[in-house]
Amino acid sequence: MVKREQSNLHYTMHKHLLRIFQSLLFSLLALLLFSAPLRAQDGKALFQSNCTSCHAIFTKNIGPALMGVSGRHSEEWLLKWVHNSQSLVKSGDADAVKLFNDNNHIPMPVQALKDDEIKAIIAYVSNAKPPVAAVTPVAAQNEEGGPVGLYLLIAAVVLAIIAATLRRVVLNLKRAVRRQQNIPEPAKKTRWQEFVYWTRNHKKLLAVIIIIFLIYSNVAGWNTLWNIHVTQGYQPDQPIAYSHELHAGKMQIACIYCHSGAEKGKTAGVPSANVCMNCHKAVRTGPTTGEAEIAKIYKALDYDPDKGTYGPNPKPIQWVRVHNLPDLVYFNHSQHVVVGKIACQTCHGPVQEMTVAKQYSHITMAWCIDCHKATQVQMAGNHYYDMYHEFLKTNKNLSDSAMTVESIGGTECARCHY
Repeated sequence: MVKREQSNLHYTMHKHLLRIFQSLLFSLLALLLFSAPLRAQDGKALFQSNCTSCHAIFTKNIGPALMGVSGRHSEEWLLKWVHNSQSLVKSGDADAVKLFNDNNHIPMPVQALKDDEIKAIIAYVSNAKPPVAAVTPVAAQNEEGGPVGLYLLIAAVVLAIIAATLRRVVLNLKRAVRRQQNIPEPAKKTRWQEFVYWTRNHKKLLAVIIIIFLIYSNVAGWNTLWNIHVTQGYQPDQPIAYSHELHAGKMQIACIYCHSGAEKGKTAGVPSANVCMNCHKAVRTGPTTGEAEIAKIYKALDYDPDKGTYGPNPKPIQWVRVHNLPDLVYFNHSQHVVVGKIACQTCHGPVQEMTVAKQYSHITMAWCIDCHKATQVQMAGNHYYDMYHEFLKTNKNLSDSAMTVESIGGTECARCHY
Protein backbone atom coordinates (compact mmCIF):
# COMPACT_ATOMS: atom_id res chain seq x y z
CA MET A 1 0.00 0.00 0.00
CA VAL A 2 2.84 2.38 0.91
CA LYS A 3 4.68 1.61 -2.33
CA ARG A 4 1.52 2.30 -4.38
CA GLU A 5 0.94 5.66 -2.64
CA GLN A 6 4.60 6.53 -3.11
CA SER A 7 4.37 5.65 -6.79
CA ASN A 8 1.21 7.75 -7.24
CA LEU A 9 2.89 10.64 -5.43
CA HIS A 10 5.94 10.46 -7.71
CA TYR A 11 3.75 10.26 -10.79
CA THR A 12 1.67 13.31 -9.78
CA MET A 13 4.72 15.39 -8.87
CA HIS A 14 6.57 14.50 -12.05
CA LYS A 15 3.50 15.32 -14.09
CA HIS A 16 3.30 18.79 -12.55
CA LEU A 17 7.04 19.31 -12.99
CA LEU A 18 6.79 18.38 -16.65
CA ARG A 19 4.00 20.91 -17.19
CA ILE A 20 5.99 23.63 -15.42
CA PHE A 21 9.12 23.01 -17.49
CA GLN A 22 7.08 22.83 -20.70
CA SER A 23 5.50 26.20 -19.91
CA LEU A 24 8.91 27.73 -19.23
CA LEU A 25 10.34 26.26 -22.43
CA PHE A 26 7.47 27.49 -24.60
CA SER A 27 7.74 30.96 -23.04
CA LEU A 28 11.40 31.13 -24.00
CA LEU A 29 10.64 29.86 -27.52
CA ALA A 30 7.91 32.48 -27.93
CA LEU A 31 10.35 35.19 -26.87
CA LEU A 32 12.88 33.95 -29.44
CA LEU A 33 10.33 33.69 -32.25
CA PHE A 34 8.71 37.07 -31.70
CA SER A 35 11.91 39.01 -31.14
CA ALA A 36 12.69 39.14 -34.90
CA PRO A 37 9.35 40.70 -35.97
CA LEU A 38 9.61 43.21 -33.15
CA ARG A 39 13.05 44.19 -34.33
CA ALA A 40 11.81 44.46 -37.93
CA GLN A 41 9.34 47.14 -36.90
CA ASP A 42 11.77 48.98 -34.60
CA GLY A 43 11.76 52.47 -36.10
CA LYS A 44 14.97 53.52 -34.37
CA ALA A 45 16.94 50.51 -35.61
CA LEU A 46 15.55 50.91 -39.13
CA PHE A 47 16.43 54.60 -39.14
CA GLN A 48 19.98 53.97 -37.95
CA SER A 49 20.65 51.20 -40.47
CA ASN A 50 19.03 52.81 -43.52
CA CYS A 51 18.90 56.59 -43.11
CA THR A 52 21.79 57.94 -41.03
CA SER A 53 24.29 57.87 -43.88
CA CYS A 54 22.46 60.82 -45.48
CA HIS A 55 19.97 62.15 -42.91
CA ALA A 56 19.87 63.46 -39.36
CA ILE A 57 16.66 64.17 -37.47
CA PHE A 58 17.31 67.70 -36.23
CA THR A 59 20.11 68.97 -38.49
CA LYS A 60 20.70 68.99 -42.24
CA ASN A 61 23.15 66.39 -43.48
CA ILE A 62 23.47 65.35 -47.13
CA GLY A 63 19.69 65.34 -47.16
CA PRO A 64 17.30 67.59 -45.21
CA ALA A 65 16.56 67.25 -41.50
CA LEU A 66 13.73 64.76 -41.04
CA MET A 67 12.01 66.30 -38.03
CA GLY A 68 8.50 67.37 -39.05
CA VAL A 69 8.58 65.43 -42.31
CA SER A 70 5.17 63.90 -41.58
CA GLY A 71 3.72 67.42 -41.36
CA ARG A 72 5.33 68.57 -44.61
CA HIS A 73 4.20 65.62 -46.73
CA SER A 74 1.42 63.05 -46.68
CA GLU A 75 2.17 59.46 -45.73
CA GLU A 76 1.28 58.26 -49.24
CA TRP A 77 3.72 60.76 -50.78
CA LEU A 78 6.49 59.75 -48.37
CA LEU A 79 6.07 56.07 -49.24
CA LYS A 80 6.41 56.86 -52.95
CA TRP A 81 9.42 59.11 -52.32
CA VAL A 82 11.31 56.54 -50.27
CA HIS A 83 10.57 53.70 -52.69
CA ASN A 84 11.73 55.65 -55.76
CA SER A 85 12.39 59.37 -55.38
CA GLN A 86 13.53 59.91 -58.97
CA SER A 87 10.32 58.57 -60.47
CA LEU A 88 8.46 61.27 -58.51
CA VAL A 89 10.91 63.94 -59.68
CA LYS A 90 10.56 62.88 -63.32
CA SER A 91 6.77 62.82 -63.04
CA GLY A 92 6.93 66.57 -62.35
CA ASP A 93 5.62 66.39 -58.78
CA ALA A 94 6.18 69.92 -57.42
CA ASP A 95 7.25 68.85 -53.91
CA ALA A 96 9.64 66.22 -55.28
CA VAL A 97 11.23 68.63 -57.77
CA LYS A 98 11.67 71.32 -55.09
CA LEU A 99 13.21 68.84 -52.63
CA PHE A 100 15.59 67.56 -55.32
CA ASN A 101 16.65 71.10 -56.30
CA ASP A 102 17.03 72.29 -52.71
CA ASN A 103 19.49 69.47 -51.97
CA ASN A 104 22.01 70.10 -54.75
CA HIS A 105 20.40 67.60 -57.16
CA ILE A 106 21.72 64.68 -55.11
CA PRO A 107 19.33 61.76 -55.80
CA MET A 108 18.05 59.69 -52.92
CA PRO A 109 18.92 56.01 -53.59
CA VAL A 110 16.06 53.54 -54.02
CA GLN A 111 15.27 51.99 -50.64
CA ALA A 112 14.30 48.31 -50.37
CA LEU A 113 11.98 48.90 -47.42
CA LYS A 114 8.44 47.69 -46.88
CA ASP A 115 5.61 50.16 -46.26
CA ASP A 116 5.33 49.11 -42.60
CA GLU A 117 9.07 49.67 -42.10
CA ILE A 118 8.89 53.14 -43.65
CA LYS A 119 5.91 53.99 -41.42
CA ALA A 120 7.89 52.80 -38.38
CA ILE A 121 10.77 55.13 -39.34
CA ILE A 122 8.34 58.06 -39.79
CA ALA A 123 6.80 57.35 -36.39
CA TYR A 124 10.22 57.23 -34.74
CA VAL A 125 11.32 60.49 -36.37
CA SER A 126 8.06 62.23 -35.47
CA ASN A 127 8.39 61.27 -31.79
CA ALA A 128 12.13 61.91 -31.47
CA LYS A 129 13.23 64.46 -28.90
CA PRO A 130 16.25 66.72 -29.34
CA PRO A 131 19.28 65.71 -27.28
CA VAL A 132 19.70 67.69 -24.08
CA ALA A 133 23.47 67.48 -24.11
CA ALA A 134 26.17 65.87 -26.19
CA VAL A 135 27.30 62.43 -25.10
CA THR A 136 30.64 60.76 -25.46
CA PRO A 137 31.00 57.97 -28.04
CA VAL A 138 30.98 55.38 -25.23
CA ALA A 139 27.80 56.81 -23.73
CA ALA A 140 26.16 56.94 -27.13
CA GLN A 141 27.07 53.33 -27.72
CA ASN A 142 25.59 52.28 -24.39
CA GLU A 143 22.45 54.28 -25.10
CA GLU A 144 21.82 52.11 -28.10
CA GLY A 145 22.01 49.19 -25.68
CA GLY A 146 18.87 47.09 -25.27
CA PRO A 147 19.89 44.55 -27.90
CA VAL A 148 17.62 41.55 -28.21
CA GLY A 149 20.47 39.21 -27.23
CA LEU A 150 20.78 40.94 -23.85
CA TYR A 151 17.01 40.77 -23.30
CA LEU A 152 17.03 37.06 -24.09
CA LEU A 153 19.90 36.47 -21.67
CA ILE A 154 18.04 38.31 -18.91
CA ALA A 155 14.86 36.35 -19.70
CA ALA A 156 16.78 33.05 -19.59
CA VAL A 157 18.29 33.92 -16.19
CA VAL A 158 14.88 34.90 -14.80
CA LEU A 159 13.31 31.69 -16.12
CA ALA A 160 16.13 29.64 -14.61
CA ILE A 161 15.59 31.28 -11.21
CA ILE A 162 11.84 30.64 -11.44
CA ALA A 163 12.45 27.01 -12.42
CA ALA A 164 14.89 26.48 -9.52
CA THR A 165 12.43 28.06 -7.08
CA LEU A 166 9.53 25.91 -8.34
CA ARG A 167 11.68 22.79 -8.12
CA ARG A 168 12.52 23.52 -4.48
CA VAL A 169 8.84 24.18 -3.73
CA VAL A 170 7.86 20.85 -5.29
CA LEU A 171 10.55 18.98 -3.33
CA ASN A 172 9.36 20.56 -0.09
CA LEU A 173 5.76 19.64 -0.88
CA LYS A 174 6.75 16.06 -1.61
CA ARG A 175 8.68 15.90 1.66
CA ALA A 176 5.67 17.30 3.58
CA VAL A 177 3.30 14.76 1.99
CA ARG A 178 5.64 11.90 2.86
CA ARG A 179 5.82 13.04 6.47
CA GLN A 180 2.04 13.37 6.72
CA GLN A 181 1.50 9.90 5.27
CA ASN A 182 4.43 8.36 7.18
CA ILE A 183 6.16 7.40 3.95
CA PRO A 184 9.87 6.81 4.45
CA GLU A 185 12.30 9.19 2.80
CA PRO A 186 13.80 7.74 -0.38
CA ALA A 187 17.51 7.08 -0.55
CA LYS A 188 19.50 10.14 -1.58
CA LYS A 189 20.71 10.15 -5.16
CA THR A 190 23.75 11.77 -6.63
CA ARG A 191 23.26 14.58 -9.14
CA TRP A 192 24.23 12.22 -11.94
CA GLN A 193 21.63 9.64 -10.79
CA GLU A 194 19.01 12.38 -10.63
CA PHE A 195 19.94 13.51 -14.13
CA VAL A 196 19.75 9.97 -15.51
CA TYR A 197 16.41 9.44 -13.78
CA TRP A 198 15.06 12.71 -15.19
CA THR A 199 16.18 11.96 -18.77
CA ARG A 200 14.58 8.51 -18.67
CA ASN A 201 11.27 9.97 -17.56
CA HIS A 202 11.24 13.05 -19.80
CA LYS A 203 12.36 11.73 -23.16
CA LYS A 204 10.04 13.92 -25.23
CA LEU A 205 11.06 17.10 -23.46
CA LEU A 206 14.73 16.11 -23.75
CA ALA A 207 14.28 15.51 -27.49
CA VAL A 208 12.75 18.98 -27.91
CA ILE A 209 15.65 20.57 -25.99
CA ILE A 210 18.23 18.73 -28.13
CA ILE A 211 16.50 19.76 -31.36
CA ILE A 212 16.40 23.41 -30.24
CA PHE A 213 20.07 23.26 -29.23
CA LEU A 214 21.05 21.76 -32.60
CA ILE A 215 19.12 24.41 -34.53
CA TYR A 216 20.59 27.22 -32.43
CA SER A 217 24.15 25.88 -32.67
CA ASN A 218 23.86 25.51 -36.46
CA VAL A 219 22.55 29.06 -36.86
CA ALA A 220 25.22 30.44 -34.51
CA GLY A 221 27.92 28.48 -36.34
CA TRP A 222 26.72 29.75 -39.72
CA ASN A 223 26.72 33.36 -38.51
CA THR A 224 30.20 32.92 -37.05
CA LEU A 225 31.59 31.48 -40.28
CA TRP A 226 29.80 34.09 -42.40
CA ASN A 227 31.36 36.91 -40.38
CA ILE A 228 34.96 35.72 -40.72
CA HIS A 229 37.02 38.67 -41.98
CA VAL A 230 33.97 40.95 -41.81
CA THR A 231 35.43 43.91 -39.94
CA GLN A 232 32.42 46.20 -39.64
CA GLY A 233 33.02 48.63 -36.77
CA TYR A 234 36.83 48.41 -37.06
CA GLN A 235 38.17 51.65 -35.58
CA PRO A 236 41.95 51.62 -35.19
CA ASP A 237 43.92 54.20 -33.23
CA GLN A 238 45.78 56.58 -35.52
CA PRO A 239 49.22 58.14 -35.00
CA ILE A 240 47.64 61.61 -35.05
CA ALA A 241 44.28 62.33 -33.40
CA TYR A 242 42.53 63.63 -36.52
CA SER A 243 38.83 64.40 -36.02
CA HIS A 244 36.53 63.94 -39.02
CA GLU A 245 33.74 65.42 -36.91
CA LEU A 246 35.69 68.68 -36.62
CA HIS A 247 36.97 68.91 -40.20
CA ALA A 248 34.17 67.34 -42.28
CA GLY A 249 31.36 68.15 -39.84
CA LYS A 250 31.81 71.50 -38.10
CA MET A 251 34.17 73.03 -40.68
CA GLN A 252 32.37 71.34 -43.62
CA ILE A 253 35.52 70.56 -45.56
CA ALA A 254 34.54 68.45 -48.57
CA CYS A 255 35.72 64.84 -48.55
CA ILE A 256 37.27 65.33 -52.01
CA TYR A 257 39.53 68.11 -50.75
CA CYS A 258 41.58 65.59 -48.77
CA HIS A 259 40.72 62.36 -50.62
CA SER A 260 41.12 63.76 -54.12
CA GLY A 261 41.82 60.32 -55.62
CA ALA A 262 38.15 59.37 -55.21
CA GLU A 263 37.26 61.46 -58.27
CA LYS A 264 40.28 60.44 -60.35
CA GLY A 265 40.89 56.74 -59.96
CA LYS A 266 40.50 53.46 -58.14
CA THR A 267 41.76 54.56 -54.72
CA ALA A 268 40.51 57.52 -52.69
CA GLY A 269 43.92 57.81 -51.09
CA VAL A 270 45.21 59.16 -47.79
CA PRO A 271 46.07 62.85 -48.07
CA SER A 272 49.72 63.79 -47.81
CA ALA A 273 50.84 65.97 -44.94
CA ASN A 274 51.31 68.82 -47.43
CA VAL A 275 47.51 68.94 -47.82
CA CYS A 276 47.24 69.37 -44.05
CA MET A 277 49.74 72.22 -44.25
CA ASN A 278 47.46 74.22 -46.54
CA CYS A 279 45.61 75.14 -43.37
CA HIS A 280 48.02 74.30 -40.57
CA LYS A 281 50.74 76.67 -41.62
CA ALA A 282 48.43 79.25 -40.08
CA VAL A 283 46.38 77.11 -37.67
CA ARG A 284 48.79 75.83 -35.01
CA THR A 285 46.34 75.05 -32.19
CA GLY A 286 43.41 72.62 -32.24
CA PRO A 287 40.15 73.31 -30.32
CA THR A 288 40.43 70.14 -28.21
CA THR A 289 44.00 68.88 -28.53
CA GLY A 290 45.89 72.14 -28.35
CA GLU A 291 49.28 72.13 -30.10
CA ALA A 292 50.19 68.49 -29.42
CA GLU A 293 48.62 66.80 -32.44
CA ILE A 294 49.39 69.51 -35.00
CA ALA A 295 53.00 69.42 -33.78
CA LYS A 296 53.15 65.79 -34.97
CA ILE A 297 52.47 66.99 -38.53
CA TYR A 298 55.30 69.50 -38.23
CA LYS A 299 57.61 66.79 -36.93
CA ALA A 300 56.75 64.43 -39.80
CA LEU A 301 57.54 67.15 -42.34
CA ASP A 302 60.56 68.39 -40.39
CA TYR A 303 58.90 71.79 -40.41
CA ASP A 304 59.80 74.69 -38.13
CA PRO A 305 56.58 76.69 -37.58
CA ASP A 306 58.44 79.64 -36.07
CA LYS A 307 60.77 80.06 -39.05
CA GLY A 308 58.37 78.68 -41.65
CA THR A 309 61.07 76.44 -43.15
CA TYR A 310 61.29 72.73 -43.97
CA GLY A 311 64.22 70.56 -42.87
CA PRO A 312 65.97 67.78 -44.81
CA ASN A 313 64.50 64.82 -42.88
CA PRO A 314 60.76 64.45 -43.58
CA LYS A 315 59.14 61.14 -42.62
CA PRO A 316 55.79 59.65 -43.73
CA ILE A 317 52.94 59.54 -41.22
CA GLN A 318 52.11 55.90 -40.48
CA TRP A 319 48.32 56.08 -40.86
CA VAL A 320 46.43 52.82 -40.18
CA ARG A 321 44.21 51.75 -43.06
CA VAL A 322 40.56 51.34 -42.04
CA HIS A 323 38.93 49.82 -45.14
CA ASN A 324 40.57 46.76 -46.68
CA LEU A 325 39.33 44.82 -49.69
CA PRO A 326 40.71 41.41 -50.69
CA ASP A 327 43.13 41.33 -53.61
CA LEU A 328 40.57 39.41 -55.67
CA VAL A 329 38.16 42.36 -55.68
CA TYR A 330 38.34 45.32 -58.05
CA PHE A 331 36.67 48.51 -56.85
CA ASN A 332 36.94 51.89 -58.53
CA HIS A 333 36.09 54.99 -56.52
CA SER A 334 35.78 57.29 -59.52
CA GLN A 335 33.26 54.97 -61.19
CA HIS A 336 30.99 55.28 -58.15
CA VAL A 337 31.67 58.90 -57.15
CA VAL A 338 31.84 60.61 -60.56
CA VAL A 339 29.79 58.35 -62.85
CA GLY A 340 27.43 56.79 -60.33
CA LYS A 341 27.08 60.02 -58.32
CA ILE A 342 27.13 58.03 -55.08
CA ALA A 343 27.64 60.10 -51.94
CA CYS A 344 30.63 59.11 -49.79
CA GLN A 345 28.33 58.57 -46.80
CA THR A 346 26.39 55.86 -48.64
CA CYS A 347 29.26 53.45 -48.03
CA HIS A 348 31.33 55.15 -45.34
CA GLY A 349 28.46 56.25 -43.13
CA PRO A 350 28.14 59.62 -41.35
CA VAL A 351 31.88 60.32 -41.36
CA GLN A 352 31.16 63.95 -40.49
CA GLU A 353 29.99 62.71 -37.08
CA MET A 354 32.98 60.43 -36.38
CA THR A 355 35.84 61.60 -34.21
CA VAL A 356 37.92 58.58 -35.23
CA ALA A 357 37.16 57.03 -38.62
CA LYS A 358 35.73 53.52 -38.57
CA GLN A 359 34.38 50.96 -41.02
CA TYR A 360 30.66 51.70 -41.15
CA SER A 361 29.36 49.10 -43.64
CA HIS A 362 29.77 45.34 -43.96
CA ILE A 363 31.68 45.62 -47.25
CA THR A 364 30.84 42.03 -48.19
CA MET A 365 29.91 40.69 -51.63
CA ALA A 366 26.27 40.32 -50.54
CA TRP A 367 26.25 43.94 -49.38
CA CYS A 368 27.60 45.13 -52.76
CA ILE A 369 25.14 43.00 -54.74
CA ASP A 370 22.16 44.22 -52.69
CA CYS A 371 23.22 47.80 -53.42
CA HIS A 372 23.60 47.10 -57.15
CA LYS A 373 20.12 45.56 -57.25
CA ALA A 374 18.49 48.52 -55.51
CA THR A 375 20.45 51.51 -56.82
CA GLN A 376 19.05 53.30 -59.84
CA VAL A 377 21.62 54.36 -62.44
CA GLN A 378 21.62 58.12 -63.01
CA MET A 379 21.68 57.99 -66.82
CA ALA A 380 19.67 61.05 -67.80
CA GLY A 381 22.06 63.93 -68.41
CA ASN A 382 25.06 61.72 -67.60
CA HIS A 383 27.27 61.77 -70.72
CA TYR A 384 29.10 58.64 -69.60
CA TYR A 385 25.92 56.67 -70.36
CA ASP A 386 24.58 58.56 -73.41
CA MET A 387 24.94 55.67 -75.87
CA TYR A 388 24.00 52.99 -73.36
CA HIS A 389 20.97 54.98 -72.21
CA GLU A 390 19.43 55.07 -75.68
CA PHE A 391 20.28 51.41 -76.29
CA LEU A 392 18.47 50.24 -73.15
CA LYS A 393 15.43 52.39 -73.82
CA THR A 394 15.17 51.27 -77.46
CA ASN A 395 16.22 47.61 -77.35
CA LYS A 396 15.43 46.53 -73.80
CA ASN A 397 12.28 48.61 -73.28
CA LEU A 398 13.56 49.81 -69.92
CA SER A 399 12.27 53.00 -68.37
CA ASP A 400 14.66 55.27 -66.51
CA SER A 401 13.26 54.15 -63.16
CA ALA A 402 13.96 50.48 -64.02
CA MET A 403 17.61 51.02 -64.97
CA THR A 404 19.37 49.71 -61.88
CA VAL A 405 23.04 48.78 -61.70
CA GLU A 406 21.94 45.15 -62.01
CA SER A 407 20.18 45.86 -65.31
CA ILE A 408 23.45 47.03 -66.88
CA GLY A 409 25.42 43.99 -65.69
CA GLY A 410 26.38 45.21 -62.24
CA THR A 411 25.94 41.76 -60.68
CA GLU A 412 28.06 39.85 -63.19
CA CYS A 413 31.05 38.15 -61.56
CA ALA A 414 33.60 39.56 -64.02
CA ARG A 415 32.70 43.16 -63.18
CA CYS A 416 34.49 42.91 -59.83
CA HIS A 417 36.53 39.69 -60.13
CA TYR A 418 38.91 39.47 -63.07
